[in-house]
Amino acid sequence: MFQARYTLCTLLLRDLLVSYSDVSTCDYADALDANQFMHASIRALWPQTQRLAGPAFTVVCAPGDHLMLHAAIYRAKPGDILVVQGDEKLAMAGGNVCAIAQKRGIQGMIVDGFVRDIDEIAQMQFPVYAKGTFPKPAAKKALGKLASPIQCGDVQIENGDIIVADNDGIAVIPFNQRKAIYEVAMSRKQKDAEMTLEQWQSQHLEKVETTLTKLGFTQ
Repeated sequence: MFQARYTLCTLLLRDLLVSYSDVSTCDYADALDANQFMHASIRALWPQTQRLAGPAFTVVCAPGDHLMLHAAIYRAKPGDILVVQGDEKLAMAGGNVCAIAQKRGIQGMIVDGFVRDIDEIAQMQFPVYAKGTFPKPAAKKALGKLASPIQCGDVQIENGDIIVADNDGIAVIPFNQRKAIYEVAMSRKQKDAEMTLEQWQSQHLEKVETTLTKLGFTQ
């Protein structure tokens, strides 16, 4: 499993020079179906969290347990984003876990569940996206899975899929479609950048009125 992981990261080194973070999740919406965006309940937990972009290191934790997330911070590679299928009743990580992850070069963490010590996490500027905070931590007694398919935020995610997370949401880009999706999103970004608000309004008005007419709206 981990040999495959090393090969995956080697393939991504060149890709990440392109920098998937150059493009917002709103621009990726032109290239991805709605089911490739995590549920809005998973969000940035401190203000002005920087955009995250990189390969997912997937984690499945047993109910009521967070052992595998704690194991993952020592197994993920620099540049990875931890993506966790977690518990929705107890905290999956806290300040120390995030500090170690950050020290080891992990970019951030996305948890389908809760974390704690959010003031510490915000102070260290470690990006965490989760459903919220809860003081009581989970246990460390049960095995789960690492680098395997998971369900997070109602999205099926494979280890190594590209994650892009910002204040508008979290996009999951299938690894084998990453380049094509990036190109569509970048094209949208460049098109918008080249257009003035007046030009956009002109096109927008024409489209709206044409559609209303086709649908029989007469007011």
